Amino acid sequence: MHKFLVLVLLVLLVSCGDETLPKPKGYLSLEYPELGYNRLNNSRPYRFDVAKNTAIKNLPQNWLKVRYPKLKASVDITYRPVDNNLRELLIESEKLVFEHAIKADQITAPIEYSNPDKKVYGSVYQIMGNAASQVQFHATDSSKHFLKGSLFFYTKPNYDSILPAVEYIKNDMIHMMETLEWKD
Repeated sequence: MHKFLVLVLLVLLVSCGDETLPKPKGYLSLEYPELGYNRLNNSRPYRFDVAKNTAIKNLPQNWLKVRYPKLKASVDITYRPVDNNLRELLIESEKLVFEHAIKADQITAPIEYSNPDKKVYGSVYQIMGNAASQVQFHATDSSKHFLKGSLFFYTKPNYDSILPAVEYIKNDMIHMMETLEWKD
């Protein structure tokens, strides 16, 4: 009985101490490198500026993957020649945006872009919520070229956690459109 009493007292003494508190929620810690751009030099029918902190993967059919290794994301660039099919390409592009409506909380009205001097016309969409792609854009010269860009993260979407990275890359995507030039 004496050993039992000593054991109970020992347990009480050891367990009495600081209160156990729940740990605070952790936040995603990402590094956002300083902005700086390089001109994309390739044999594609288009060129634009890409952030210095990206890695470019060339794909068939004049497609590209602009990777953000530190952010675990990429902007997938698809190119299609326009051959009396501009209307279909625009409908397909918009359809791809709205396929995310099931998971999205909101899809913003498109930000329209127009640069008549360079013959670049397009739209940028932001998809808010836990969708697979959070930002998409398309650009065209209306006669020969059509380009689409889609942002993807290499993780299960958690919009609140990735929102700062979405905004960072969205600005890069807008810069891509603003510096886009067609090669003839």
